[in-house]
Amino acid sequence: MRKPRRKAAAPAGPDIVQDLRERIASHAIPPGAKLLETELAAEFGVSRTRVREALQELELRGLIERIPNRGAVVCVLDMTQVFEIYDVREALEGMAVRLATKKAPAESWQEWVDQLREGGPLEKFVENGQVEEYFQAYERLRRRIIEASGNPVLAGMLDSILEKSRVIMRRVQILPGRAAKGLREHRAFVDAMRAGDAERAEQLRRENIRSAVADVRRFKTYIL
Repeated sequence: MRKPRRKAAAPAGPDIVQDLRERIASHAIPPGAKLLETELAAEFGVSRTRVREALQELELRGLIERIPNRGAVVCVLDMTQVFEIYDVREALEGMAVRLATKKAPAESWQEWVDQLREGGPLEKFVENGQVEEYFQAYERLRRRIIEASGNPVLAGMLDSILEKSRVIMRRVQILPGRAAKGLREHRAFVDAMRAGDAERAEQLRRENIRSAVADVRRFKTYIL
């Protein structure tokens, strides 16, 4: 007697939440834009119920808000929120650097010492005005540090905060002199990580974020 064949698992389908998160963070869907359930359902080929569930998760993450008679709208950050986010980033990213320095072998950071060195790839991005390439490399460094910190709670908190401020971070990179200054600051804290000096690395990372905040304050009308 033949055993009944198992049904093949249904495909997972599109990750609507992740897709929309990336679009909102990259400004492909700008602040204040409406998200219409019918249009999203047609685009992703899913039910409106599935879209509604995705929008609820985005709302919980603080990326959209439900406004009476308007529906789902992408949240607009004001400068007060931006500075509050940077305050939290300073504490959390400093902690991530300290933990990563303690937990990962010192030699594992040599790759990033080489990337950030004078005359290295990231400096060439800055010199050539390749802002997006520089930003993507910076994001890879951040992800490496967060992964090496070995703390899922910390990683989750940073993920929630940074998706709200990624647009601002991109704009900060094109402020006059900011990319070159940021490169020097990144080089300093990564050198400390390579040396195994966790406290020094944390201090330098915190100073790096405070430096970015100072430039945001100086050019805030340009930022927003």
